[in-house]
Amino acid sequence: MSLQYFEPDAPLEEVLRAIKQDGVAIITNAADEEKLIRFTSELEPYLTRTPYGRDDFTGKKTRRTGALIARIPSSHDLVMDKRILSLANQLLGSYTEKLTLHLTQATTIYPGAKAQLMHRDRFAWGTHIPQQIEPQFNTLWAITDFTVENGATRIVPGSQNWSWDRDATIDQIVQAEMSRGSVLLYTGTVLHSGGENRSKKPRIGLNLTYCLAWLRQQENQFLSCPPHIAKNLDEELQELVGYTQGSYGLGYFSDPEGVAGEFDLMVPELALGRGPRKRAHFDTDQLSKVGKK
Repeated sequence: MSLQYFEPDAPLEEVLRAIKQDGVAIITNAADEEKLIRFTSELEPYLTRTPYGRDDFTGKKTRRTGALIARIPSSHDLVMDKRILSLANQLLGSYTEKLTLHLTQATTIYPGAKAQLMHRDRFAWGTHIPQQIEPQFNTLWAITDFTVENGATRIVPGSQNWSWDRDATIDQIVQAEMSRGSVLLYTGTVLHSGGENRSKKPRIGLNLTYCLAWLRQQENQFLSCPPHIAKNLDEELQELVGYTQGSYGLGYFSDPEGVAGEFDLMVPELALGRGPRKRAHFDTDQLSKVGKK
């Protein structure tokens, strides 16, 4: 099965249909050259200090640079891309009130890197989430061209519908070849892996992923982007990072240095010096349905 490619202005319902059908789609030329140049420039001082992976899965010739919200301002526009957020909400919105940022990572695969083991990203939470619930939506932005030779992501279209113990055969695996500035969209359930880099240059991808707000993030955003940094972000980005309640009663805090009082259960926005744009709603109707048929 081949991958489906879309122009930047393609109707999102067509892109979403492809993702639901295949578990994957590509939007070509989704980021302009100016953004790519700025991102590459801001990444460089961190990339050279990022260690290689410690094992074959993380890649002994692969560097994975995180904390991009705090380190690389040019990543913000890509994280908040309206097309991406619309697709993420449509794909995951049936299972959550809100989304949260799951991972920010620049993945640089160097010449000589071997292909990664095929996997499903949702297994970060083990197999505890029912298979019919899609917990995650992923984007991989091509900072360099992605080719068969330099390790373009390997992916198995349709495998999001397979049983979890089914392995892919060679003829079922395709590589997500795409030009610089394009973005690979894929679910947390579809089988995929980094490819082997047989070229003479690194392959750089920007991995930005989103998940259900009631799940633990893969990258701990509160440590990677603590309040003193997060308070300077746009409010919508603050909330996506996690500085808002995922739902009523989920994600409040108490000031460890304060004295307990009337407002001891505080919303996360207060840690950034502001109140919430919209308070979480307590759904009594939904609660009354619990345990009833």
